[in-house]
Amino acid sequence: MSFYGDRVVPRLVDVACGMRFNDPLRERVCAGLTGRVVEIGFGSGLNVPFYPETVAAVSAVEPADLGWRLAGKRVAESKVPIERAGLDGQSLPFADNTFDSAVSTWTLCTIPDVATALAEIRRVLAPGGTLHFVEHGLAPDAKVQVWQNRLNPVQKTLCGGCNLNRDIRGLLTTAGFEIQDIDVFYAEDAPRFLGAQSLGVAVPQ
Repeated sequence: MSFYGDRVVPRLVDVACGMRFNDPLRERVCAGLTGRVVEIGFGSGLNVPFYPETVAAVSAVEPADLGWRLAGKRVAESKVPIERAGLDGQSLPFADNTFDSAVSTWTLCTIPDVATALAEIRRVLAPGGTLHFVEHGLAPDAKVQVWQNRLNPVQKTLCGGCNLNRDIRGLLTTAGFEIQDIDVFYAEDAPRFLGAQSLGVAVPQ
């Protein structure tokens, strides 16, 4: 990982994703998590305050050492046991059928090989397991999509590989997930090219 990706991007993400208007979305996406949970792109632990009592333990997958250090206080104060158990969402160090739930918040936009990452999540989820997600991505409106495609190279350069225009629903279904519930909307406090959100629950088929 580059100096910028390891030392700068985690701080940018901590600030941008830590804004209070994201809290209701984090609460919604974490609702229903149960048992053993794997969190892809744990970052600075911004989901930790929203884990429900039904969560038994969390395995955090986070590539940036700085991100994990920024999460230190939240991890220490968590009532749920949390361990850093992986560095790469594209290669999860867990046996098949290990987890009851997985959670991804604004992570699928950045993983280089998102299809492989989703295949890995599918592999480590136990039968009946659920993937809870909130992601920004391809807007539902063609005019907004034009701007997303134009601005995507700049976004990727400035934000550590983050893509504006990934089709979240399409990625999930292509990877073998059945979407049980999805809410597609524009965030009120963000420009539309950045604020197209998909929040929901999917299960491996």
